[in-house]
Amino acid sequence: MAANSSPIKLGGLARILVQEKLLPEEEAEAIQKQANAQSLPFVAQVISSKKLSALQIAETAAAAFGFPLFDLNSINPDFIPTSVDVKLLQASRVLALQQRGNTLFVGLSDPTNLHALDDLKFQTGMALSPVVVEDDKLTKLLEKVVEQRDSSLKSLDLGDDIDLDIKSETEAEPEANTAEIDDAPVVKYIQKMLLDAINMGASDLHFEPYEKFYRVRYRVDGVLREIAQPPLAIKEKIASRIKVISSLDIAEKRVPQDGRMKLVLSKNRTIDFRVSTLPCVNGEKIVMRILDPTSATLGIEALGYEPDQKEALLHAVSRPYGLVLVTGPTGSGKTVSLYTCLNILNNPGVNISTAEDPAEIPLPGINQVNVNEKQGLTFAAALKSFLRQDPDIIMIGEIRDLETADMAIKAASTGHMVLSTLHTNDAPSTLTRLVNMGVAPFNIASAVSLITAQRLARRLCKNCKEPLDLPKEALLQAGFKEEELDGTWHPYGPKEGGCELCNGGYKGRVGIYQVMPISDEMSRIIMKNGTAHDIADQAQREGIRDLRQSGLLKVKQGLTSLAEVESCTNE
Repeated sequence: MAANSSPIKLGGLARILVQEKLLPEEEAEAIQKQANAQSLPFVAQVISSKKLSALQIAETAAAAFGFPLFDLNSINPDFIPTSVDVKLLQASRVLALQQRGNTLFVGLSDPTNLHALDDLKFQTGMALSPVVVEDDKLTKLLEKVVEQRDSSLKSLDLGDDIDLDIKSETEAEPEANTAEIDDAPVVKYIQKMLLDAINMGASDLHFEPYEKFYRVRYRVDGVLREIAQPPLAIKEKIASRIKVISSLDIAEKRVPQDGRMKLVLSKNRTIDFRVSTLPCVNGEKIVMRILDPTSATLGIEALGYEPDQKEALLHAVSRPYGLVLVTGPTGSGKTVSLYTCLNILNNPGVNISTAEDPAEIPLPGINQVNVNEKQGLTFAAALKSFLRQDPDIIMIGEIRDLETADMAIKAASTGHMVLSTLHTNDAPSTLTRLVNMGVAPFNIASAVSLITAQRLARRLCKNCKEPLDLPKEALLQAGFKEEELDGTWHPYGPKEGGCELCNGGYKGRVGIYQVMPISDEMSRIIMKNGTAHDIADQAQREGIRDLRQSGLLKVKQGLTSLAEVESCTNE
């Protein structure tokens, strides 16, 4: 037979067509030889030779392999999943049709194209459910999808031509290949987003994929604002680019990842970004936190402490030993407060070590350690090592467990100044939180020297703030005393819509603090297992303002609005 003398071995689909007597073996061999010579798929070559129609091939393949037959005329290109790189789809002649949970339905004209399915499974990390489609319709739909995504890239608002120096934490050169050149619009778009965020004074950038849209939001003055809705089709390109510059694994999309990158604005200014990825239903959400080193060198005067609070804090941290705790929710400025204190204490005569998760801002002259719990480098383990390194001052990023709390208490009781943070609502509840963690009351009473609780309130724009005419009853209900409403001051509020210099009437933020030195009487209350209410009552007797009272003082000074204070000191 001619087949025995032919060097061409029939592929899977060609063999099926011969077995079903739709093609003579000699013709199938000739067509496959032509397809190989022209680097074309066998199916496309059969259709171009007019021996069989695309529908005949699809019906035969579906019956032979037991896959459903699907008509691509019923698919709207706008709703095709964008989670797969269109170049891979084009090269493999496979089309992602629909995603349900972790299953991706894919259309292909040749079910024997296992190599394409393997590539697609590796790239997406999802289970694949193949369906057979007609090759001519597949070709047309793939061309439409490519055209749509190309136009999506061209539609990006890139603003002025910018060329910023972005470096990964490892200082490795980002991948230099053709894909990087092809994605130049995405590269410039991300650069623009980063630069705009810095210019707006944002603290975080959120890149969020949803089923039918993609959005970018900035957190400005503590409030998230939607900035842009780039085309949904480029969400994977944005995620991949951010991962590359942050030294993350671009192939890993199933677990969260953390990384860092630097943006060099000038010879004298570099901005660090902490990057976090999170796998969501419709793709990876990415949050980038802006770590501006200048925020740690503002000085204690710029943070918003009242004169008596500043004096108490500086007195506590300048002592040779003791534990100073900063408390408050995430995003309340605890890290900046600690770094400000460390900058005050940082001089050639002392040894300062910090354990952080991660170290957010580089501080020259201070030994900063990144906690790595997977490798066994916990806060407690780092603290043990610090104590063998002849320390004077120790900063622990957060006290999370009894072991770390015990180590911090012992270090503070044996001649070291220790600074740390704790997640509690106010200063008095911090002491009872330590007791609940299992720390002995007498250890707390002897080691803790000061606790400061804090919140960040939006600062009224100096340019457009307006006086408010609030009823006396509302001011009394908010916490003002009768004697304070003497007419010598009036509250201010934001101008509706704000001005060109601010964000809705607010610009920047101001700290609201409760600074509570631990007095002898408070120590006795702790020793007697007193409650947080007992400690709070004693603090009031000693003239220590709580968070609400400190916030109301900021209202009297015209720095923020009553509504803002009530929202961030809601009791």
